[in-house]
Amino acid sequence: MWWRLGVFAVIAALAVAPAAASTFALETSAFLNDGLLPPIDAASADTCGGRNISPPLLLIGAPANVRSFAVVVFDTDAGAGRGFVHWVAYGIVPTTTTLRTGFGSQASPAFTGGTNDAGTRIYFGPCPPPRDPPHHYVFTAYALDLDPGRLQPGLTRAALLRAIASHTLAQAAITARYGR
Repeated sequence: MWWRLGVFAVIAALAVAPAAASTFALETSAFLNDGLLPPIDAASADTCGGRNISPPLLLIGAPANVRSFAVVVFDTDAGAGRGFVHWVAYGIVPTTTTLRTGFGSQASPAFTGGTNDAGTRIYFGPCPPPRDPPHHYVFTAYALDLDPGRLQPGLTRAALLRAIASHTLAQAAITARYGR
């Protein structure tokens, strides 16, 4: 009889054991994590030094059941701690593993553009104030169980994060720094 209790204990432990950790990762050839963002990726306005070209991103090890991806770029240091959203893209098909250089720099059927804090639906490169120390730009990729086209265009970062909260299978991030 005691062995039955042991079997049930093992079964119960397995039922509540956490799932294996995801191997989902986000990488780029443009910079090292916490490294400096190349000037070409900065904004072209206000002498920011760039051409508004989104850096290449590589989505590695996505869960097998991913149905779409989303990408958000957020400056954690801007706006006196409020931050600044530079890019919101979602509805990226699950067969996409590479977002080539410039992928987000113009509207494309390859992604649904959300609204960034510059009021556009494409990548808006970094442009911190001239005397600020380099800002931190967090590039986050989300592997989702949502079909592409399920979310309406123009979502803000906050609206996207609310919409995907219960649909995120995995997420990965990489940080770049940029200053003038």
